[in-house]
Amino acid sequence: MDLDVLAFGAHADDVEITCGATIIKLAALGYKTGIITLTRGEMATRGTPEIRAEEFKKSAEIMGLAAHKMLDIPDGRVEVTWENKLKIIAEIRAHKPRIIFAPYWVERHPDHEKTSHLVRESAYLSGLKKIDTGQDAFRPLRVVFYQSRFEFTPSFVIDTSGFTGRKMSAIMAYASQFHRPDRAGSGSEETSISRPEFLDNIEIRDRRYGLQIGAKYGEPFLVRETLKVEDPVAFFGQESIWTIP
Repeated sequence: MDLDVLAFGAHADDVEITCGATIIKLAALGYKTGIITLTRGEMATRGTPEIRAEEFKKSAEIMGLAAHKMLDIPDGRVEVTWENKLKIIAEIRAHKPRIIFAPYWVERHPDHEKTSHLVRESAYLSGLKKIDTGQDAFRPLRVVFYQSRFEFTPSFVIDTSGFTGRKMSAIMAYASQFHRPDRAGSGSEETSISRPEFLDNIEIRDRRYGLQIGAKYGEPFLVRETLKVEDPVAFFGQESIWTIP
């Protein structure tokens, strides 16, 4: 299936946490969207690969994805290798996305950093005809990076007002990973993302970026290339950022 947007994450729930509302909004606008997670999450403190696969499927339904898939790259050992590049290239050529979302290359988790480099390099290599995967060569229009732990100065911010509720529902589909008041005292070991304040911080971050563009919620993105604007009057004249809803 050809997609308009394909987001890559190292682990199931990475995309939902960082740019889930944008993916949901694009699907609502009629674009075909998909998520590919490179690993099955077998090194996670909480949950099992089987549980996380079911949670990934449930989240995909909430987000309205046209496609979702887990690859078999070992969790905790994501490396920028030729073998892994071929796996990513095969997915890009299979789905032919116009836009790819990938994690920002400065990250706390090594798998996230490696995923950023792996996806960016594979997106370019996917356009080289002499790399044989049994598929036609294809190169997406742009690789767009989403923000996780470390901040960057955004190239743009997407207004996600009206989609944050579904984003949080998609995140909460990962019941094994995040705080659930009904599961207090269940014996699961606590992690940095299972604390209740982690979910609060997601909303706080989205509110802060929304404020920067005069919206209730927003998600930031970065592109490495200079953006081309044909008509700055039309581009900047859509609405004032000072009009706060």
